[in-house]
Amino acid sequence: MFEVINVDGSARRGRLTTANGAVETPVFMPCGTYGSVKGMTPELLSQVGTQMLLGNTFHLMLRPGDEVIAGLGGLRRFMGWEGPILTDSGGYQVFSLKEMRKISEDGVKFRSPINGDRLTLTPELAMAVQTNLGSDVAMVFDECTSYPATRKEAEQSLLRSMRWAGRSLSSYSGSGLVFGIVQGGMHIELRRQSLAMLEDLNFSGYAIGGLSVGESKIEMQSVLESLLPNMPVTSPRYLMGVGTPADLVYGVTLGVDMFDCVMPTRNARNGHLFTDLGVVRIRNARYRDDSGPIDAACACYTCTNFTRAYLHHLDRCKEILGSTLMTVHNLHYYHDLMRRLRGAIENGKLRDLVLVLTEGWNTADEPV
Repeated sequence: MFEVINVDGSARRGRLTTANGAVETPVFMPCGTYGSVKGMTPELLSQVGTQMLLGNTFHLMLRPGDEVIAGLGGLRRFMGWEGPILTDSGGYQVFSLKEMRKISEDGVKFRSPINGDRLTLTPELAMAVQTNLGSDVAMVFDECTSYPATRKEAEQSLLRSMRWAGRSLSSYSGSGLVFGIVQGGMHIELRRQSLAMLEDLNFSGYAIGGLSVGESKIEMQSVLESLLPNMPVTSPRYLMGVGTPADLVYGVTLGVDMFDCVMPTRNARNGHLFTDLGVVRIRNARYRDDSGPIDAACACYTCTNFTRAYLHHLDRCKEILGSTLMTVHNLHYYHDLMRRLRGAIENGKLRDLVLVLTEGWNTADEPV
């Protein structure tokens, strides 16, 4: 299921084997919230180096409905993607509704953001939906602890999440792997307690949730530095919803194996393009007649065929092609960054690569 092939310090080069293919780690997973990565066909996703996608239980349950997708052969066939898919449980989306939801021990009652219908999502239903979607990796239903949270609030939240984790695992009838999610807010001792409780349930992998929710970088790093050395060595480690290229590199150095985030695709649609020398903000007037590519060192389709001036023009005109071409670049950059990190770990050169990347980002006009 998961093997660690090489290590360099705390960093791991591994391989996650699923029913629908092997995934080389560390890996970044683009977010296909509604069964698509915005502006990208499955063929384009493969071309930029995507190995595994993330689908959203909450949104697909509402539209078109998980039973509809199941009747059409599952999410992979529905969206035309041949590789593995990880689905989140919908917990984060439900809890982001705030005043539109009510939490109880049973689950969460909420109003649909689409039509206002009263709905309930429980651990059992979240896992049933993911079974219908045909996930290669299913996530337990959890409560994303709000920020800031007192120790008492965080403890109550994590204990509920741990009870829900047990219910999620025992009710799952699919054929995929199931990952538990560590919660506990910014309280280190609670994070360790959550991890120990999940290990007792013996999940296939362990995710770190409840970060990138408003806390400072220092707080996030403190949680990761305290938690990751205690996570199971033989299981994949997944950092949810994080983040910038610098965040990914930092996570890899600590031993994270899997990442997801909307940042490369969302930022592309807003004209923010990642490079080793910082962020290119293509809407700036300075690019109106710039004949160079986004990044001369990049081998993606966009950089090898189009100029900054053309992308600036497309973005200013709100042409859909502009969003697609810029998404192609950002996803290629993220996947290539992961490829370089894997290679550096294999060759014992991770520190050298991190120093080069950090110097480029820190000295840029627009750091990542």
